[in-house]
Amino acid sequence: MKIRLSTLALAAATLTLGAALPAAAQDADSAVEARQSAMTLMAFNIGPLVGMARGDIEYDAELAQAAADSLVHVSMIDHGRFWVEGTHIENRDDTEALPAIWEDPEDFASKLADLRDAAGAMQEVAGDGLAALQGELRNLGGSCGACHDNYRVSDD
Repeated sequence: MKIRLSTLALAAATLTLGAALPAAAQDADSAVEARQSAMTLMAFNIGPLVGMARGDIEYDAELAQAAADSLVHVSMIDHGRFWVEGTHIENRDDTEALPAIWEDPEDFASKLADLRDAAGAMQEVAGDGLAALQGELRNLGGSCGACHDNYRVSDD
């Protein structure tokens, strides 16, 4: 029985593509899970800062500084692999990311840079008293909101 070389090549290509598709789906799933985990860590660390600023919890310089330090670390993670093409709300039901992320990647990247800057500014003052924390929290919240306004499904 003779098997043509082209038949073997087609079979090999089909097997390769078949193996790549689940890997690509897994990469997309992992990317969505990783970015959601990073956002959860951000929220976990912003929570005490907001609580202190609002007077819901007593100002604690050590906790404020630890939360701000963690925000900086999370913001500095290489977020590039989090944003796999097509992992937005129009293609998946497990995300609130809007397609605009991929339509304007430069602006999206600038929003991430703004978050890093705001986290760094918070880190510089978080342990310096409630007034300093409150003042910088506006900037931090603004950087979060600016990204969410354009690139995340509204909570409204």
